[in-house]
Amino acid sequence: MSTGTERNRTDTEAPVTGTGLEVPAVTPTVLHRQASLPSWAPWGVLVAAVAVGAGLTALAGGFSVGLWVFLSVVLYAVVTYAASRVVEGRRRATDRLVTVLVTSAFLVAMLPLLSVLYTVVSQGWARLDATFFTNSMRGVVGVGGGALHAIQGTLVITALAAVMSIPIGLLTAIYLVEYANNSRLARAITFFVDVMTGIPSIVAGLFAYALFALLLGPGVRFGFVGAVALMVLMVPIVVRSTEEMLKIVPNELREASYALGVPKWRTILKIVIPTTAGGIATGITLAIARVIGETAPLLITTGYALGVNLNPFSGPMTTLPVFSYYSYAVPGIPREAFIDRAWTAALMLMVIVMVLNVVARLISRIFAPKTR
Repeated sequence: MSTGTERNRTDTEAPVTGTGLEVPAVTPTVLHRQASLPSWAPWGVLVAAVAVGAGLTALAGGFSVGLWVFLSVVLYAVVTYAASRVVEGRRRATDRLVTVLVTSAFLVAMLPLLSVLYTVVSQGWARLDATFFTNSMRGVVGVGGGALHAIQGTLVITALAAVMSIPIGLLTAIYLVEYANNSRLARAITFFVDVMTGIPSIVAGLFAYALFALLLGPGVRFGFVGAVALMVLMVPIVVRSTEEMLKIVPNELREASYALGVPKWRTILKIVIPTTAGGIATGITLAIARVIGETAPLLITTGYALGVNLNPFSGPMTTLPVFSYYSYAVPGIPREAFIDRAWTAALMLMVIVMVLNVVARLISRIFAPKTR
């Protein structure tokens, strides 16, 4: 009689016979676990690379933050790759190296953004008071005053530009997707939209100024001219974003509507547009955020006013970008008061753009097609 161990070994190693099928013997294999670096190794290497990079930067003759960061990243990447190559093999070492390079590129891209954000917030916080939002610069020579007229001018001009550009952009995109059928006119429109997307903003300002100078004479500067300049910049963005949203609507939805006898215009109005309402609204909001910070076209078209002017068809109007530019470029006495107002205006502009981006995300989430 054989023991249990021998019986198990015999059952495992012997082939199965007598059934007409020959089953090969199963040879047990041993799985070897691949060696890997300890979890603390990347952090230890990073600390060592930072310390060594700081020492090398100091020895180079004067400490430089940029050189310190560069040397630390290079040392960290080289040491990590070498250690991983010895312990884990070539594939894991290459993976770690690429991870280090991608993470470093992300951090390098974030540094300017964080620097700008910190600078604007720290410099603009000083004048973020009630006076800044309730007073204009009429009658103010030095300290005091606010940007009420600039905030109102920004809202009025941007609203006019949105009212003019959104219908034009939506209807153009609907024509290109639903009616054009890749015609010659559609290709021409697409070409000019692409060209308009890349034109400098100063060109839009010059176009609007030249147009109204021909109609009303030279020297025209009022809010509506600036709104036309911003409209030229907004239209291609609205067209492109709406066109891409309409293209992702499945044709099956349109065909089902046509099969029920619904006319094309009603299908577009009741089926196509509601399906992509979130994406269209997001594109429109981002287009507004894109043009609300424009300075160059408004310097030419709207002029500069010290007081409140809510009539876009008469007299100069001031926007936050123009107010910030003049406060910084042509300061009065004392200079510090004008510089503080410039930074606070820039901070307010960043806040408005951030709010618009948040609104765009909320609209996209609210109007997104429900999957359940």
